[in-house]
Amino acid sequence: MTTTAPTAIRRAGDRGYADHGWLRSFHTFSFADYYDPEHMGYRTLRVINDDRVAPGRGFGTHSHRDMEILSYVLGGELAHKDSMGSSGVIRPGDVQRMSAGTGVSHSEFNNSKDEPVHFLQIWILPERRGIEPGYQQNHFPEADRRGQLRLIASRDGRDDSVTIHQDADVRAALLGPGEQVTHQLATGRGAWLHVARGSITTGGETLSAGDAATFERAGAIEIAANNEDAELLLFDLA
Repeated sequence: MTTTAPTAIRRAGDRGYADHGWLRSFHTFSFADYYDPEHMGYRTLRVINDDRVAPGRGFGTHSHRDMEILSYVLGGELAHKDSMGSSGVIRPGDVQRMSAGTGVSHSEFNNSKDEPVHFLQIWILPERRGIEPGYQQNHFPEADRRGQLRLIASRDGRDDSVTIHQDADVRAALLGPGEQVTHQLATGRGAWLHVARGSITTGGETLSAGDAATFERAGAIEIAANNEDAELLLFDLA
């Protein structure tokens, strides 16, 4: 089996950063006031914001169009409400998908009095504009992500993943020290690997929390945790 190495590395310290007091956000790609023409996205992956929301604060009602939005909570709880009538609380292990399509308004709030929320806000470009808005939330227990790349979002919603309107597979893994997973990247596809927590090694490169790597060559992507627990997301994109 042929292995493949990263074609590029995006270090955590090179990301954009915004501090709004109640919200601290690191931007992997250009977002809001952070603009970098060299980092506008990767294939159909447009946004990865590493957000921390203070207790008792949140995002007021605002609108989106023509975007597949995923929320992946790393710590704390985030309450969701939207104009479709959907509501719920997103906790670690939950994946929320909101298809903005023709337009949707929503709010996200941290109701805790003392615990911040740490989550990843992910935007993926849809395969077409004007999709009917939709909402979905699935839970992926820690045991399902432990030591394996668990599919959490896909075009066809297979394996109980949330359904997104794009040819993209999103996988999540929790790795213990020294534990390894492998993903086979097909010809013509690209992968974005984002380290949410801990430290991993792939293709001879060490990546820490907030770091990311791209893969453009077909072959096996081998990922191993270093001397601490690690959590990661892998995007396999057309």
